[in-house]
Amino acid sequence: MKTLRTQVRVQFIIILLLVFYLGWRELTDENQSSGVKEASLRGEQTSTDGREMAGTNKLPNYQAFIVPTPDEVTFAGEKIPLQEPDLRERFDREIHVNANWHSNTILMIKRSHRWMSRISEVLKKNDIPDDFKYIVAIESNFEENAMSHRNAVGFWQLLEGTAEQYGLEVNGEVDERRDPIKATEAACKYLHDAYDKFGDWTSVAASYNVGMRGLERRLDEQKVDSYFDVLLNDETSRYFFRVLAAKAILEDPGLYGFNIPEAARYKQPAFDTVKVEETIPDLVEFAHEHGVTYKTLKRYNPWLRDDELTVKKNTYEILISKDPVEQHIVQKLAD
Repeated sequence: MKTLRTQVRVQFIIILLLVFYLGWRELTDENQSSGVKEASLRGEQTSTDGREMAGTNKLPNYQAFIVPTPDEVTFAGEKIPLQEPDLRERFDREIHVNANWHSNTILMIKRSHRWMSRISEVLKKNDIPDDFKYIVAIESNFEENAMSHRNAVGFWQLLEGTAEQYGLEVNGEVDERRDPIKATEAACKYLHDAYDKFGDWTSVAASYNVGMRGLERRLDEQKVDSYFDVLLNDETSRYFFRVLAAKAILEDPGLYGFNIPEAARYKQPAFDTVKVEETIPDLVEFAHEHGVTYKTLKRYNPWLRDDELTVKKNTYEILISKDPVEQHIVQKLAD
């Protein structure tokens, strides 16, 4: 009997201790959960047991910040009236979009280094203001093979009919819209035609998106004579200010947080130029004969659309990379 009473007492004590233990655990878990929530609100990173994790960033490091929007800006020597609230907000929007679209803008800066000086040379030769090189940033992000859903192609996103109108060859073997220099020459012809129609470079730039007839029709319908006074669809309304934003960022990347050293920017190799006046039946063999792979040949001559080149009345110039690394690959294959 005494043994039974002793067992009952022991079981009671065990149950009592278990109740106290469970109550203590519940209180501890609530305190830890509260601590995690408070730490989260303070921007602290915590481990699963509620302790602050050493070396972690606070929330302010993940916040987005406004970027500087210039008070004054010009395009092709023409001052943009940013004192108008609508125009300033449109410019401010595009500055923030591009400054915070980090991957796209970093690649834009890196690729532009390869091409901007050469585009400037063509624009200067054709008496087109240098600021028009920033249209390439918006149209194609300096990608030679860029193609839109409307089948506009190349640096300047030319439609086939427009390209042919301005002297470019487009067929199954050749697409000169993908030649950055020839495409720039064609774009210059369009820009001159647009300037003859509108008489100011801002309207010329806007017309590159909506077309000369499209912009002219909207100006007439709304009885205004300035791009800044006309109501346009969202794409065209934003277009010119996207060009201005690209100009601002490419002129001073560091101001917008893009500190990209020279060594990190893409470079163009030196080239030998081969003038082609006869049909090339096999561009793979042609490439190897000139010390490069077919891939390298196509990389620097994206206007070649097939593995052969038929010469009828036109002559062509093919660029051959003189980069020792690219030349070495073929030499290694030959050995």
